[in-house]
Amino acid sequence: MTTTGEEHTAAGTGPWWWVRWRSAVLDAGLALASAAECGGEGVRFAHDAGLPVPIGVVFGVIAGSVLLVRRKWPIAVVLVSIAITPAQMGFLMGLVGLYTLAASELPRRITAALAAMSFAGMLIVTFVRTHQGVMSGDVTMGDWFVPFASITTAIGMTAPPVLLGLYMGARRRLMESLRERADSLERELQLLAERAEERAEWARSEERTRIAREMHDVVAHRVSLMVVHAAALQAIARKDPEKAVKNAALVGDMGRQALTELREMLGVLRSGNGADGRVSAASSSAALSSSSSSSSASSSASGAAVAAVPLAAVGAAAAVAASRAAGGSGSGAGVVSGAGAGGVVEGPCLAELDELVGQSAAAGMVVALSVEGDVRAYAREIEQTAYRVVQEALTNVHKHAAGAKTYVRLAHRMSEIAMQVENECPPEVGAGSSVRLPSGGNGLLGMKERVAALGGVFVSGPTDAGGFRVSAVIPA
Repeated sequence: MTTTGEEHTAAGTGPWWWVRWRSAVLDAGLALASAAECGGEGVRFAHDAGLPVPIGVVFGVIAGSVLLVRRKWPIAVVLVSIAITPAQMGFLMGLVGLYTLAASELPRRITAALAAMSFAGMLIVTFVRTHQGVMSGDVTMGDWFVPFASITTAIGMTAPPVLLGLYMGARRRLMESLRERADSLERELQLLAERAEERAEWARSEERTRIAREMHDVVAHRVSLMVVHAAALQAIARKDPEKAVKNAALVGDMGRQALTELREMLGVLRSGNGADGRVSAASSSAALSSSSSSSSASSSASGAAVAAVPLAAVGAAAAVAASRAAGGSGSGAGVVSGAGAGGVVEGPCLAELDELVGQSAAAGMVVALSVEGDVRAYAREIEQTAYRVVQEALTNVHKHAAGAKTYVRLAHRMSEIAMQVENECPPEVGAGSSVRLPSGGNGLLGMKERVAALGGVFVSGPTDAGGFRVSAVIPA
């Protein structure tokens, strides 16, 4: 196994200038061998120079021990080996010194200059020694042998260590470059994994928000009308039995429709695409859990993909429920197309606003609808958003301003569609007849999110007359 650059640097636990202990042990062994060699050659040097043998041995041992600092000062080692070449010492030190110098990070011109000096010194010393041997009769070769032996010995003592050192230095630099690249790639992959996890978490958060918004828009309106009719039923149960029976029937129908909408929404969520390929809720939950706990880029991307599946399912389910909410129990508008169409779901459209307003009117609200401009078709998302804004605004009137007269205005303009729902100040009612509907404060926020997603503008707030106004403009 290979280690990265950071691990390689952290592994530097050797003494002094050595990165590892084994490097220190190797250099100590080479220095000991070089000292022994130079010490043995110091005996002959002492005889030739007329010096006492112990001095020659000590000189050789000291000179050979310089090899211990070859990693710290390679130039000094090579210079010492060149200096003791005339004494025919330091052959091992010269070889190892040239190798270390060539493998180091020093400029190549320094390596070339010292290698040339070592080559010249070895050439001269070998030439002189060989010529002396020929003249003394120790060597019986011809005149050609002296230059041949000199050149061959000089090349053999200089070229191999230099070439090997250059190769090993290049190889080490390549490995360091690969380690740095591996570190960089590892950091990039870690950043990508973190960003993918953030995107997956954002997708899951958006999914939860959309599920809450769709559930609120689809169910809140229907349940609000049920509560209003139930309150009216309680008020007139003894005074007008026939009207009470009619209101009870309306409450029952709306309750059944609300249950049907919830079943359809949950069914689409479970099936994943509304047509085929059923996925159980437990497996979906396990996939989301595994994607959120994973830290790798691939698992995070899978989490984002899993999180994205229910979004379309929620939109499809909401569209089914909204179509039923707009069309009533007998309406066939906005239903799911056949299986041959791929299970595509069409949501509510602006043509169903009349039925939406009629449902509120049946619940006792005085509401007036006015349409300005030439009616035309818009993109499905635009019509759904406009319908939802009006629907939620009417629901809020039922909740907070029961009995107030309400105006619904729709304007078809050149490049946009505008809608406004405004109610007057609600009349004072007795405590016994007041209907208080629960409110979570999510209706206005959901409308604003829907309009902003299409690049529109949403404004809501109280009016000077004590009522409340909701306005939205969506680019067409």
